[in-house]
Amino acid sequence: MSTTTPSTVTVYGTHQCPYCQMAKQLLASKGIAIEERYVDEDPDRYVEMLARSGRRTVPQIFVGEVHIGGYTDLVRESEAGRLAPLLA
Repeated sequence: MSTTTPSTVTVYGTHQCPYCQMAKQLLASKGIAIEERYVDEDPDRYVEMLARSGRRTVPQIFVGEVHIGGYTDLVRESEAGRLAPLLA
């Protein structure tokens, strides 16, 4: 069961993924706190990520229950000004 609130940003990733690191850096540069879920540490987290996103790759980023997608999707949403309203 998910414990996220509407403004909780969840990043599913691995410790070795450079796109995961870049996503976390982008969010941190905007002052956005994240909940990290490492799929390489816990197979159940991978299953959870797959069920929520339908995607097998990392990172997978959510704002509350809204699926943003991966790193390039996050950049696109941020640059288009669509990320900030989701966090409000």
